[in-house]
Amino acid sequence: MTDAQDTAADSSLRTTGGTPPDDAGSSVTGAPTPLLEPREGIPPVITDEAALARVTAAFAAGSGPVAVDAERASGYRYGQRAYLVQLRREGAGSALIDPVACPDLSGLGEALSGVEWVLHAATQDLPCLREIGMVPSRLFDTELAGRLAGFPRVGLGAMVESVLGYVLEKGHSAVDWSTRPLPEPWLRYAALDVELLVDLRDALEKELDRQGKLEWALQEFDAIATAPPAEPRKDPWRRTSGMHKVRRRRQLGVVRELWETRDRIAQRRDVSPGKVLSDAAIVEAALALPANVHALAALNGFGHRMGRRQLEQWQTAVDRAKALPDTALPQPGQQVTGPPPPRAWADKDPAAAARLSAARAGVSALAERLVMPQENLISPDTVRRLCWEPPKAADAGSVEVALAGYGARPWQIELVTPVLADALAAKAKEA
Repeated sequence: MTDAQDTAADSSLRTTGGTPPDDAGSSVTGAPTPLLEPREGIPPVITDEAALARVTAAFAAGSGPVAVDAERASGYRYGQRAYLVQLRREGAGSALIDPVACPDLSGLGEALSGVEWVLHAATQDLPCLREIGMVPSRLFDTELAGRLAGFPRVGLGAMVESVLGYVLEKGHSAVDWSTRPLPEPWLRYAALDVELLVDLRDALEKELDRQGKLEWALQEFDAIATAPPAEPRKDPWRRTSGMHKVRRRRQLGVVRELWETRDRIAQRRDVSPGKVLSDAAIVEAALALPANVHALAALNGFGHRMGRRQLEQWQTAVDRAKALPDTALPQPGQQVTGPPPPRAWADKDPAAAARLSAARAGVSALAERLVMPQENLISPDTVRRLCWEPPKAADAGSVEVALAGYGARPWQIELVTPVLADALAAKAKEA
């Protein structure tokens, strides 16, 4: 057993976080217990300022960390806004807040300033929480904690089951959370998502401390909490699925025009772009360069149940791209900062390819010894950049400076510097 598996088998970590029946939870050998109802029942959804003020006061007066989660309507609505926010804190119980009816939760965020927020896969929820005024100053990410502790499965359901011995229902994770009113089974599911989050946090903190990894985790959590909002992605149309089939600049222009037209329509209608027009249809049109609406309608993704007016709007976008002067057409490939794709290194710079191979092998072996994913030990992009443009002196001090410049945390620098310095030095001698 790994250390993480030892922890999963330790029934002393399994608790409902409240006052369970004598036989609640599972034993080491028994089956996990389904968690069917929140301890205090399903809380009413907060939809007005007066109720929000009462919840804010209750959570400000609570004690200990606060569990936080958010539900989005990915695949149904435009963007990644929150459609339900769930919280739980000792002394305050659980709360479900409708951020459509109460779009400004900055007062609640301020009331919880300085309190540790417990989230699962924090980077997924922080952007939509930021939009409604909720920004933690301290956090504990139970998914990331599970990765660092070496758990093979780190989804919330898997973690709650393996560590706490309870089964969470996950059947409503992909529903349309913009639905109003929200059905009771969905609200039960949402409340249960924060029911044991603080208990899970406490068990994982204990495990990380036992493995000597708690300080590493705290540095990672601090990096997430203090990271600035992500910059808008440049040329997001280039991420259209199937783009690898599109080679010519005129065809790239069609992808761009169709993508941007689709995005404007989706934003105006507040629906997922994929419900307006599929990526596959965009690529089909770009490859075919249809001459007219009739030719467009014959393509996959356009003919089935699409009206004449819709076809004309897509054909107009195609025609705009076809009419662009060559100087206005997009260039193939995306402007990339940093090294080229590793598959090209052997031809472009064999020495760099050799450095990367040695560095990857060293990092992989170290990650295996530490029982954690390689990408959490050190970012693969950081390793590539270091190997493509290594410091002039392949010594530990130079590697430490380079890693810090790429944003590596102190614990990562301490662990991987010897491995990477050895890989760079060895390949420098061979050259």
